[in-house]
Amino acid sequence: MKKRVVITGLGVVSPIGTGIGEFWENLTNGKSGISAIETFDTSEYTTHKGGEINGFDPRKYIAEKHLVNMGKASQFAVVATELALKTAGLNAKDLKKSGVVIGTTLADAQSLEQIDKHWLAEGEDDVWNSNIRKYPGYNLSNNISYFYELEGANYVIPTACAAGNYSIGFSYDLIRQGKFDMMIAGGADPIARTNFAGFSRLVAMAPDKCQPFDKNRQGMMVGEGAGVLILEDLEHAEQRGAKIYTEILGYGLSCDAYNMTIPSVEGIVKVMEKAINNSGIDKEEVDYICAHGTGTPMNDKTECEAIKKVFGDTSKEWCTSSIKSMIGHTMGAASAIEAIACCLAIENNMAPPTINFETPDSECDVDCVPNKAKQKEMNLVLNNSFAFGGNNACLVLKTPNEA
Repeated sequence: MKKRVVITGLGVVSPIGTGIGEFWENLTNGKSGISAIETFDTSEYTTHKGGEINGFDPRKYIAEKHLVNMGKASQFAVVATELALKTAGLNAKDLKKSGVVIGTTLADAQSLEQIDKHWLAEGEDDVWNSNIRKYPGYNLSNNISYFYELEGANYVIPTACAAGNYSIGFSYDLIRQGKFDMMIAGGADPIARTNFAGFSRLVAMAPDKCQPFDKNRQGMMVGEGAGVLILEDLEHAEQRGAKIYTEILGYGLSCDAYNMTIPSVEGIVKVMEKAINNSGIDKEEVDYICAHGTGTPMNDKTECEAIKKVFGDTSKEWCTSSIKSMIGHTMGAASAIEAIACCLAIENNMAPPTINFETPDSECDVDCVPNKAKQKEMNLVLNNSFAFGGNNACLVLKTPNEA
């Protein structure tokens, strides 16, 4: 467990851009990726918007013969992997023996919805074989391995909205243990009727915009996309002259064991403290927290209370912003995309904004970087993620200049 692990590749597919250039430009400019849902009819719901990726064409990256067995989440994941490999200066043969770990909430749930639709309409004989092949959750990592002919470990981690951080943490462990020199890690999820209906039924979605930390916040917005990172043993990365975005110092996990949908202050405190202790840092070193920041009244209040318990009065001295204000909640992809935002924040010494912020809330009195990105030295950042069931994960990233 002595190997040091760095991030050398970043690939993102999101409502505000595909590829890190477009993504970062729109993120720092505070562009909203929220629009009217087009994937399915929302007329029977009380809300009609989300972070949908408009104009996504997987054929720019994936041959038709491969698309036959790929649902939308798999398409996002493969395209994000392709982009991550390019930024890392790698090709498929370089990762022949590498592993893949992808996090998700729903995987290719849209394929299951199609199965149900055809079965109800015409019976079993009308169910398409292609939709059956697309559905199983393990296809997310399988499709990446198959597409690139990879022969290493292959995992899907379904810990919902914290799954991206879980996948990065597990990949970090595998490299630290000397089992792999490189890993593909990340998360992917689509907007599907399943999650849209679920959050609508929970009355957890805002009607027009996501406003994390705002006093009048009304809820989250469902989003979709994928974030994929290339993790690498530091020595291996240096030997091949790779660009290093950040070093992973460690991570923490916790389970609230409290409530299926309501977050726990104690659980969030525990996961941040574990991440800090496991990384061997002092909490005063933290420059930025990429918040889970869903925009729901309870989540933001609970997260801010936990941050203040961990950091005390100093919690107001650094930035704590939520990019979900721009891209919505991308479920299993969320913390993977947010990890990419953290890497770019470190590279550019800039904290992304929390847009749609209008009215301060005394219960959320952190510097949420309201509406406009902030230039700030970034040496060490935390990436928070919390999921239904109380599954929490916090990742600690550090500037490569301090590696």
